[in-house]
Amino acid sequence: MGEKLAKLKDILGEVADLRAAESVLSWDQQTYMPPGGTDGRAMALSTLSRVSHERFVSDQVGELLESAQAEVSDQGPDSDDVRLLRVTRRLYRKERKVPAEYVAEFSRITALANQTWQQARAESKFSIFQDHLVHIVKMRRQYADFFAPYDSVYDPLLDDFEPGMKTAQVKAIFDALRPRQVELIQAISAKGPVVDDSILHKHYPEDRQWTFGIEVAQRFGYDLSRGRQDRSTHPFTSGFNTGDVRITTRFDPNYLTDALFSTLHETGHALYEQGIPARLDRKPLASALSMAIHESQSRTWENLVGRSRAFWMAFYRRLQELFPENLSPVDLETFYRAVNKVSPSLIRVDADEATYNLHIMLRFDLELSLMEGTLAVPDLPQAWNGCMQDYLGLTPPDDAKGVLQDIHWSFGGIGYFPTYALGNLVAAQLWETILKAIPDLPQQIEHARFDGLLAWLRENLHQHGGKFEPMELIERTTGAPLSPEPYLRYLKGKYGEIYRL
Repeated sequence: MGEKLAKLKDILGEVADLRAAESVLSWDQQTYMPPGGTDGRAMALSTLSRVSHERFVSDQVGELLESAQAEVSDQGPDSDDVRLLRVTRRLYRKERKVPAEYVAEFSRITALANQTWQQARAESKFSIFQDHLVHIVKMRRQYADFFAPYDSVYDPLLDDFEPGMKTAQVKAIFDALRPRQVELIQAISAKGPVVDDSILHKHYPEDRQWTFGIEVAQRFGYDLSRGRQDRSTHPFTSGFNTGDVRITTRFDPNYLTDALFSTLHETGHALYEQGIPARLDRKPLASALSMAIHESQSRTWENLVGRSRAFWMAFYRRLQELFPENLSPVDLETFYRAVNKVSPSLIRVDADEATYNLHIMLRFDLELSLMEGTLAVPDLPQAWNGCMQDYLGLTPPDDAKGVLQDIHWSFGGIGYFPTYALGNLVAAQLWETILKAIPDLPQQIEHARFDGLLAWLRENLHQHGGKFEPMELIERTTGAPLSPEPYLRYLKGKYGEIYRL
């Protein structure tokens, strides 16, 4: 290894260590930190974010990026080192445009906002969170201006989560999806109350829910010697390095599938991060650059696997053993249909596959309006409720079930939501490719065998970490550019069978 490249890797390792420390503190804030620690934690995160940012955007890193290029001239274009320089150069050029003072202040206010959001959600009072969100939106507009000129003020934020993706592209994808998903939902609604999910809305003790969720996560391949599960207000995954990838979930003792599908979703994220090779640790390549790719993994395990008939053929008996008082009289087919009932819902994470993307489109529209200045933060609850009525025919009874339900805005994650819908598209396109490679995969899942699926994902996605641009990786893996058609075929096939369309 050349001297310049080695020095660059040393610095990148230091930056990664600082950011891992930030992640540990953020994880702790959402799991175990007492409320009294909020101000001190905000300052600690502010300091760490400033120091790591200054170290990364230093002139020295820029000089090393240029001089190290000659040291990899004999390597192939897909080698780790060539891709490391390419990815790091892109991140360096972007982060260099952002002042360290901004990074420190944004880290501080979002740490405070996160704690306030938790209180606001618990009390169902948007007014508690409002001033923090005003500050966050103002700072996000300021952030976008660091990258002017742009086609849309939303572009720089979207690019943080989905490199290279433009607002106009998201609009085009959503415009193509919306009428066909609405058509499917209307066809299902016309069938009347064909599916009954009342069995899910009984009392299910939390300890047994925990047992089932963690058993399934381990069967999927989640390695508890390199991970753990805890509770949080909003489920999330934190990967500090490939040897420490943690998930959280939440429980509703009167609704079975909240914790279950949250756990499966986060397990999908965790499997991705545990599957990144250790040789990429402490470098930008050790994390996925694309949240659509990341969300494709969570949605694959949550929905394509976890809501499949094959999955419940393998696991329903175990669920009946844990909850005999509710499930002993319920046959497999009735339960399978219950967990796949299509019905507009107030809560995004509880939404069925047919209506889920409408929740994302709603959030995208509101975020765009906030960033463009056509919607003021104090008017957000009313705008949210109006969009819910327009999109899903529902009006939230309170802020907790409406505008406060998601954690994302409290950490400044404006621009994240579209990646969930994009992740659904990626997951379905990958699934068609996987079924061609593993034709008997449904039979394997029926027998609780997931090693073949996980091995395919490790070989084709996980092992690459952040080496490839998202659209490049999709085309390399599936042989085609990203398209909504596989996802629409999946929905039509699955729900056409359930609802006899």
